[in-house]
Amino acid sequence: MAQLHIITPVKDSIETARQTIEHIMQSEMVDFSFTVYDDFSNIDTQQELKLLAEEKGFNLIHLHDLTDLPSPNYLLVLQHAQQLAISEGIPLLIIESDVNIQKDTISKLIERNKELKNPGMIAAVTTHENGKINFPYLYATNYAFQTISTVKRLSFCCTLLNIDFLKKYDFKQLNPEKNWYDVFITRQSIENGFINYLAMDVPVIHKPHSSRPWKLEKYSNPLRYYWKKFIHRRDRI
Repeated sequence: MAQLHIITPVKDSIETARQTIEHIMQSEMVDFSFTVYDDFSNIDTQQELKLLAEEKGFNLIHLHDLTDLPSPNYLLVLQHAQQLAISEGIPLLIIESDVNIQKDTISKLIERNKELKNPGMIAAVTTHENGKINFPYLYATNYAFQTISTVKRLSFCCTLLNIDFLKKYDFKQLNPEKNWYDVFITRQSIENGFINYLAMDVPVIHKPHSSRPWKLEKYSNPLRYYWKKFIHRRDRI
């Protein structure tokens, strides 16, 4: 029986998605179930994912089979994955398609989940390939090399959600008008009496916004980024 359910939402950017999938499937820990959610990617990406699923043996769900709503469909992914995890009675690990984990990342997060006090969420810190911490954990640049409790926001780049938290907070309560939910769910974990942790000693490589390159304007031209965000009502957190 699987000890963990892993999900990876994919929106195009097939090269980074392939790397993410390969790193997961090459993990030292093999006792997990793995589902990739294709969020209305282009035809080429859909076909590549189908071939990868046949080769690697993971579950592939095309969201166009579940909804007519256009991408991003992170809410549907979270709700669907929560029910899968609860039905199996195991934690949920979200690994986004611009993240490369290490061979021992999954096993270390499972260990932390068993050892830490009352965990709600446990996030792996993200870095560049040179090991330097990057977005979204720049606030942790000077933190000690250990797993620490935190009340600051956690991202879903590579984050484990404890089964007790999943059972206590129903993702059907999330606001459907939003696009992203990591900040809100971070707060809900704490408000429901759980402790969130940032694993500084479990680093993963992050290539921010590979599937939505327009978000990089947040750093190169923040005024234009936030103007577009307001006008087009996108990237709502």
